[in-house]
Amino acid sequence: MKSYHLEVLKQIGLQGGIHDFVSISTKELGALLGMSQQSASNRVLELTKLGMVERDIGGRGQKIKLTETGVSTLQKEYSDYQRILDLKGVLVIEGIVTSGLGEGQYYMQQNSYYKQFEKKLNFRPFMGTLNLKLNSGELHKLEVLKNSDAIVVEGFKSGDRTFGDVRSYPASIKTLECAVVIPIRSHHMDVIEVISPHHLRKKLGLENGDTVELRIPI
Repeated sequence: MKSYHLEVLKQIGLQGGIHDFVSISTKELGALLGMSQQSASNRVLELTKLGMVERDIGGRGQKIKLTETGVSTLQKEYSDYQRILDLKGVLVIEGIVTSGLGEGQYYMQQNSYYKQFEKKLNFRPFMGTLNLKLNSGELHKLEVLKNSDAIVVEGFKSGDRTFGDVRSYPASIKTLECAVVIPIRSHHMDVIEVISPHHLRKKLGLENGDTVELRIPI
């Protein structure tokens, strides 16, 4: 992908093409980009071949939207700029306390993980995790986090089962020490798990539905 493709993706996104198809001709797009209709048409075709743009051409003209790959590309670009411009060096993420599936506690009970958490994070984690669900406005911050330096807790094999690497990010909730943990093979991209030396629900009096603010140095 060329650098000028990002500008095309951005303009399509600004017209609403992230969530749905938008009606915009290549002439209109060219005007927004400061280029000819032909050049704009070529850019759109190139992005279509790259799998970043989807077109629907009918009797009423061209409709266009970003694919999941196109949206992810913009999110990565956004996260890079946010890291550059964030002078405070702290990422703040808000999440809603929710019940987990017991997966976090199961992983914490694996001795090979637990010993690494204790050694690499410099605290003995409580045997369980605090689960925080992120709304759509907070999800882009996960891209910032994933592109930040992490403390990697290495995976291992136990019998016939393989446990993957876990990325850990030291954090705090109010004045309490904790860490965000993201398994490399995690499927719940809108829920993050937090470990701490404290029983965070009890210590902070948290219940499902409460809002929690995580502060993560990046």
